[in-house]
Amino acid sequence: MPRETLLTPEGLEDLKVKIDHLSTVRRREVADRIKEAREFGDISENSEYDDAKNEQAMLEKQISDLADKLRNARVIDSTDVSTEAVTVGVIVHVKDQKTEKSNKFMIVGSAEADPSGQKLSNESPVGKALMGHKRGEIVSVPVPRGPARKLKITKIEAA
Repeated sequence: MPRETLLTPEGLEDLKVKIDHLSTVRRREVADRIKEAREFGDISENSEYDDAKNEQAMLEKQISDLADKLRNARVIDSTDVSTEAVTVGVIVHVKDQKTEKSNKFMIVGSAEADPSGQKLSNESPVGKALMGHKRGEIVSVPVPRGPARKLKITKIEAA
């Protein structure tokens, strides 16, 4: 059974744009590389041709994977998202109980995760630990080394 992909409306649009770009622009670029490599002569001993064909195979796999995600996508409508507890589609504000440092993260599906952009997957260790918890609760987040981090949820808002 295919795995459901949770996406925000923006994530859905980004996915469609990426598929379109790969299916048109990148496919043309790779086809041009293959055509150019063929012109070098015997393709049985032509490393440029082999590289271009490998790139084509990887590109087709990437397009296929993204198309599968699109087919199995469930869009999270921000108007239906409750801010009572942490769920996919909310922005959660947390305060580290040890360092007193505050952060805010948008909880998204794994397809949209971008930790550097403050978008955490609901399947990441921090995202998974926060899921279902409410404002004011202190959540213990396991870390690879040392004691678990304790994060206090200070605010939950719609994304």
